[in-house]
Amino acid sequence: MPTPDALDDAARRLGDLVPVLNRALERGVAQDFTGARPTDAEIALLTLVVDHPGLTVREAATTLLMKPNNVSALVSQLVGRGLVERVVDGSDRRVAHLHPTSLARDESEQVRAVRAARVSAAVSRLSEGEKGALFAAIHALTSLTEHLHDAAG
Repeated sequence: MPTPDALDDAARRLGDLVPVLNRALERGVAQDFTGARPTDAEIALLTLVVDHPGLTVREAATTLLMKPNNVSALVSQLVGRGLVERVVDGSDRRVAHLHPTSLARDESEQVRAVRAARVSAAVSRLSEGEKGALFAAIHALTSLTEHLHDAAG
């Protein structure tokens, strides 16, 4: 078991690495995406709507750790681009459920494919030991993400 100082150091390093990793992936999307590239926030919302059709703006805001009015503005942009459809709730007309269009599913798949290709290419340059460590860390990183999300929510 690592010492508390080693864990603190690892936490600092991981906190420094995650934004750099995200920027590298988003630059890859910007370089390899065909057509008008969605913003990072649009990609996050679009991915969420594709994965969870029918969610509300409030649910999306909670999941993305964003303010509902900011998500609502993003939804309006995505609706305007033909990527998301708002469907008014039958029992509460103030609530709209978000559904992806086929274009949204295509764009989301393209973004995921670009990210996966970039990561796969980088992983292929790792040593076998590094690949094993990375594979083993995916579960822990998923759990860490859930804990950080819960703490921020």
